[in-house]
Amino acid sequence: MTIAESVFAPARAKTAADSATVRRKQGFQHGGWFVAPFLTLFALFVIWPLLRGVYLSFTDANISGDSTSFIGLDNYREALKDPLMWDALGHSAYFTLLVVPCITVLAFLLAMLAHHIERGTWLWRLCFFAPFLLPSTVAGNLWQWLFNPGTGMINHVFGIETPWLTDKSYAMLAIVITTLWWTVGFSFLLYLAALQGIPEQLYEAAKLDGANAWHRMVRITLPLLRNITGLVIALQILASLQVFDQAVVMMDFSPGPEDSTRTFVQYTLEEGFTSYRVGYASAISIIFFVIIAAVALARVWLLRNREEGAR
Repeated sequence: MTIAESVFAPARAKTAADSATVRRKQGFQHGGWFVAPFLTLFALFVIWPLLRGVYLSFTDANISGDSTSFIGLDNYREALKDPLMWDALGHSAYFTLLVVPCITVLAFLLAMLAHHIERGTWLWRLCFFAPFLLPSTVAGNLWQWLFNPGTGMINHVFGIETPWLTDKSYAMLAIVITTLWWTVGFSFLLYLAALQGIPEQLYEAAKLDGANAWHRMVRITLPLLRNITGLVIALQILASLQVFDQAVVMMDFSPGPEDSTRTFVQYTLEEGFTSYRVGYASAISIIFFVIIAAVALARVWLLRNREEGAR
C-alpha cells in the first residue's frame, strides 16, 4: 500500500459507511409507507382489542353499557374456581388430543399417496384439498345430516344405530371426524409441498444401496419432513384449542348432550353475550390467550433447542 492509499483509506471507509447508513435510512423511510396500512389495521383490530380486553377483565363491565367499576383480580379469582370454565377447557384439550395426531398422520399419508400416484394426480389433490375450502357452517351442516340417526348416511352405510349427536359418548367424536375431513387439506398441502422439495437423487441412491420402500421412508422421507411435521403439529394445536364453529353448528348452538361439547371459546361467548358479563368473559379470554401464547412459545423454544443440538 502506498502512502497516499494509507492516508485516504480511512476516509474512504468512513464515506462508504456513511453512504450505507443513508441508504438504509432511505430504504426504511420508503418501506415504512408500504407497511403503514398493515400496521394501522393490526393496531386497530388486534392490539387495541387486546388492550381493551385486558382493561375490561379488571372491571365488572356488562354488555348493557351500564357504568363499570374497577374490581381488580376478582374476575380472575372467580375464573380459577369456575368448574364450568375448567370443563370447557378440558373439552377443548380432549378435542385437541384426538385431532392433532390423527390429522398429522392422515395428512402425511394422503400427501404420500398424491405424490406417488401417476394417473389423475390433479384429481386426487383436488379431492383431498377441496373440503378445506368449504365454510365452517357448510361443513358442520353437511356432517350434521350425515350423522343424523334417522336420515343420515353414516348409520345406514355401516348398519349401526349410533346416536352420534345426542349421546355424550359420541358427540365429541362426531365433531372430531368432521374436523378431520374438513381441515386435513391444509396440512396435506404442506406435506405435499415438502415432499416435492426432496431431491429424487436421494431415493435413487438409496435404491442402489438396496433400501426398500419402507427404509426409504424411514431413513429419508421422515427425517427431511421433521420441520414440516413440527409446523403442522404446532398449527393444529393452536387451531384445535380454539375449536368453535363446527361444534356450535353441529349441536344447533347448544353445548351438546350434558354439556359434553362446550368448548372454551363457546363458554367465553356464553358468558359475554348470554350472561352479559363482559368483564368476566374478558378475564377468561385473557387466561385462554396466555395458554395459547405458552403453547406457541414452547414450540419456538423446542425448535431453537433442536437447531442448537443439530449444530
